[in-house]
Amino acid sequence: MSTDRMDSNQITRDYFDSLLIELRHIDSEIPDTGISLFGEQFSMPIATAALSHLHRTAPDGMTKMAEGARQAGALCFSGMGEADEIQSMCATGAKVIKIIKPHQNNDTVFAEIRDAEAAGAIGVGMDIDHAFSWREGYDVCEGLPMRPKSLEEMRSFVAGTRLPFVVKGVLSVVDAKKCLEIGAAGIIVSHHHGIISHAVPPLMALPQIVEAVAGRMTIFVDCGVESGMDAFKALALGADAVCVGRPIMPPLKENGAEGVRDKLNEINNQLKIAMERTAFTSLDQIDSSVIYHRNF
Repeated sequence: MSTDRMDSNQITRDYFDSLLIELRHIDSEIPDTGISLFGEQFSMPIATAALSHLHRTAPDGMTKMAEGARQAGALCFSGMGEADEIQSMCATGAKVIKIIKPHQNNDTVFAEIRDAEAAGAIGVGMDIDHAFSWREGYDVCEGLPMRPKSLEEMRSFVAGTRLPFVVKGVLSVVDAKKCLEIGAAGIIVSHHHGIISHAVPPLMALPQIVEAVAGRMTIFVDCGVESGMDAFKALALGADAVCVGRPIMPPLKENGAEGVRDKLNEINNQLKIAMERTAFTSLDQIDSSVIYHRNF
């Protein structure tokens, strides 16, 4: 990874850390972090990110990630992988959403949608920000060519499944409105871990996106979420839930599914502490009134 690509990740980290919270203790109680997403109940608004190729981190890594999410009561996103992998993940009993790459051949996209449906996934979606290479030109992922998708192509993918469709890689009001137009059920606000230098931090873009969406889609925040406090800040600025990727990889490598479970629970417990100290007893109460932007 080049230093230039690291810029967006550092900017994102700095923006998280620039947000401060006020404390509220009177009338506070132990909070409930339960949440309903796409008709399913979860114990936390912390989901695994749409990671791929975790066999490079641990044997059967993708399946173990799904099992860890199931044990924690968390939603599991899945990235690039074969049909047998999504089958194995769903067979754990985890609630999985399959995020599909923007393949040049749309027949490949539809085939992966069908594979996810057959496996028992609760949703599908597309990773729209992976159409272009890290350097220039169109991307090639694991030997497969990618292409950007038009509004009509995206509409056909949404119409081509009975499952909720989630668009990953939204970082503007412009794209958020297009996702509404095609009937997407949700979006993931993300710059794909610094896919371009100097990208706006997801939390900076989030409030305007939330205003534009106006409750008509589920909004996830991805990139740089490392703790329950990070999750709290995202929720306070209007996200419904967050995705955690790299922080779960070392625990996965060391302790498999139980490591993933424990890390997700740790982050959710940190979220509960933030809620206790701000007197929010449920997720739907959290708002931006407790957020201060540091400029001193």
